[in-house]
Amino acid sequence: QVQLVESGGGLVQAGGSLRLSCTVSGRTFSSVAMGWFRQAPGKEREFVAGINWNGGRTSYADSAKGRFTISRDNAKNTVYLQMNSLKSEDTAVYYCAVTWYSIRNVHVDSNEYEYWGQGTQVTVSS
Repeated sequence: QVQLVESGGGLVQAGGSLRLSCTVSGRTFSSVAMGWFRQAPGKEREFVAGINWNGGRTSYADSAKGRFTISRDNAKNTVYLQMNSLKSEDTAVYYCAVTWYSIRNVHVDSNEYEYWGQGTQVTVSS
């Protein structure tokens, strides 16, 4: 059974940083592509960042470019999201997701992901 466990969320002041982690168990981590999504209250879930199977390709939402960095450590079965210069509009529940589909590419469509974590709350105070 595949499990994704996120951690690293919390309360931070605007301009601060957080690093989210997502550890995957149950399948070979190096054979998956990963993504981070977020959902703010009253809004739909949106793509934040994605990474292919070996970290050679990444993609970011416009809102994340220049501030967030996605990375992975296949030896630790973990994907990270480093978030800097946080803004109040970054407040949301952040989810990681995994897919075995076309793992050489990055996926921005949530429908292409097969398993999701439980989410971790990020709150940015202004």
